[in-house]
Amino acid sequence: MTAAWFVPGRIEVFGTHTDYAGGNSLVAAVDHGLTVRVRPGGGGRFTATSDQGEPVELDPTRPADLAPGHWGRYVHTVLRRLTDDFGPLRPARITIESNLPLASGMSSSSALLVGVALALIDVGGLRDTDAWRQAITDELDLPAYLASVENGSGFKQLTGGTGVGTNGGSHDHTAILRGVEGHLLHLNFNPMRQVASVPVPEGWQFVVATSGVLAEKTGAVLADYNRCAAEAREIVARSGLDAPNLAAVIDALGTGDVRALVADSEPLARRLGHFLLESDLVVPAAIGALERADHGEFGEIAARSQAAAETLLRNQIPETSGLVASATSMGAWAAASFGAGFGGSVWALVPAADADRFAGEWMADYARRFPDAGSRALAVATTPSRAARRLEQG
Repeated sequence: MTAAWFVPGRIEVFGTHTDYAGGNSLVAAVDHGLTVRVRPGGGGRFTATSDQGEPVELDPTRPADLAPGHWGRYVHTVLRRLTDDFGPLRPARITIESNLPLASGMSSSSALLVGVALALIDVGGLRDTDAWRQAITDELDLPAYLASVENGSGFKQLTGGTGVGTNGGSHDHTAILRGVEGHLLHLNFNPMRQVASVPVPEGWQFVVATSGVLAEKTGAVLADYNRCAAEAREIVARSGLDAPNLAAVIDALGTGDVRALVADSEPLARRLGHFLLESDLVVPAAIGALERADHGEFGEIAARSQAAAETLLRNQIPETSGLVASATSMGAWAAASFGAGFGGSVWALVPAADADRFAGEWMADYARRFPDAGSRALAVATTPSRAARRLEQG
């Protein structure tokens, strides 16, 4: 049996670094993504081929001899974790094709991991095993489990693994697996639940621009990314509570007492301040603006979120901040960076009829401001799309 899946990328409209802390986010699958095909065989080995690099041979019983950040590490992580959790897999040939910009903040890495997992689950018949039935009991268990594969944490009765080295959450995986065409998903992670799907008003169009600075989670960037998660965990540790996340601590103690907990630490105070603003103010306000189709209010909310990312979370670079400034100066209704930060992409909201013209002019303006990064940047109009879907099976 060959399995094939199309797996979309995602845009995080609001909710940066809120999911693993138990907060709110507003995300969507997009109409760009990757296709993963798995065919049993391969002479007793797992062979992965991507249009982004040379083929690699992978052994789930041994560490991968690949450079940090290599796409093959994500494939190997899936192979190793599925083997550990559900037993040996049938050797197979894995092929990956993508029209999703890599390391752009559009969750190409999580989409790769999800796509490989879905196809291997089909080929291996894992859904028919007792271990699967015990672990995956409702529609939100699968994205939560695949997030644990990526970050290396345990899931229910299943023990954790090494992951890919990032300490992220699950809103990427949930957007990819639960996307609704024309809608943004309101997710909350204390506990994980899909609160609502919010329609994007007619005539609104997102344009996504890559900064030309790869958001690769390796080296110093990986340390910066994990610093955001570590600070949230440190606040939980200071509380002395057996709480699953930062939001649970705030619920238990109240905002004032949690602020007092971190009053002696400027970094932790900033991290708490960002979480409270992004999760409790920005996301609910943005949903209200969408329901009223008020793009002016939506733009004000985006500006507040972007300022918090720059001054409190501190995950921005001159190029992403410059893209936001360029978009708003050119008349975009709203603009903000998204994803892990330290590179990646920016979304802009514009009238649908002007999207193509805006994209071209935005890139030209960015290239004037940042010639080096601008030479590698691109902009695409994209819309909230359907979830990952099986293409063929037989």
